[in-house]
Amino acid sequence: MPSSKTVIVICGPTASGKTQFAVDLAKMLHTEIISSDSRQCYKELNIGVARPSQQQLSEVKHHFINSHSIFENVNAASFEKYALNELNEIFIEHDIAVMTGGTGLYVRSFLEGLDEIPETDTKTEEEIKTNFKSYGIDWLQSRLKELDPRYFAEGEIQNPHRLLRALAVKLTTGKSILDFHKKNIAVREFNVRKIWLEIPRKELYRRIDSRVDQMMDAGLLDEVKNLYQFKELNSLQTVGYKELFDYLDGKTDLEKAISLIKQNTRHYSKRQITWFRKYFLHD
Repeated sequence: MPSSKTVIVICGPTASGKTQFAVDLAKMLHTEIISSDSRQCYKELNIGVARPSQQQLSEVKHHFINSHSIFENVNAASFEKYALNELNEIFIEHDIAVMTGGTGLYVRSFLEGLDEIPETDTKTEEEIKTNFKSYGIDWLQSRLKELDPRYFAEGEIQNPHRLLRALAVKLTTGKSILDFHKKNIAVREFNVRKIWLEIPRKELYRRIDSRVDQMMDAGLLDEVKNLYQFKELNSLQTVGYKELFDYLDGKTDLEKAISLIKQNTRHYSKRQITWFRKYFLHD
């Protein structure tokens, strides 16, 4: 018997207007929102992750917003479990739920389940970590571009933890970590409707640049200063924070750090567009 429950998944690149669109839709449908953003879940991060405003949060109940600490290990596996549990609660009172966010792996884990990734060689992991400490994220990106161009094109390349993992899998198994994607998609007892938001590239980049300026005006640098002692945490290896950590470390000036935030955010948006177009069109 077909399910009467439905999840509407709203995706799109950063700064494309997903948050307000989801709020308006959820209000119209009298339902709740599950975020699929891998950074907005952290209580300690606010300005730099473009968290929904207090007004938006008051208008619609959100899940996976301010739900975890930067000291917790949050990943696609834990998100899958969390989101499905929250969805069951939503479905008690509603036939429809809304999901929105730009983290493709989180969306995929929720809709299809996760893959079994093989164990990696400990010695290989340590060698990679040693090189990373010596040569930084540029070395990780360069090695993956050379050894696993598919992951470099489709995966998350701004997060050192994920780069380390992907490189270790490639060197241990000879295969891309993407090759271990599930062959048997998990059966979900709800219907899925997908909405993709996209705006002209020029306008998207203008919005990104403007939003970064607004973040700086809102006090992003002070937010980063307060988190400086925790800068090595995986949860803080993200655009908007790592550039300002470099500024605080004297590796660059503030103007250059802000420029890099804009540039890296634009690069991230391009990767989101590539990933979600491929994923949505796959159906």
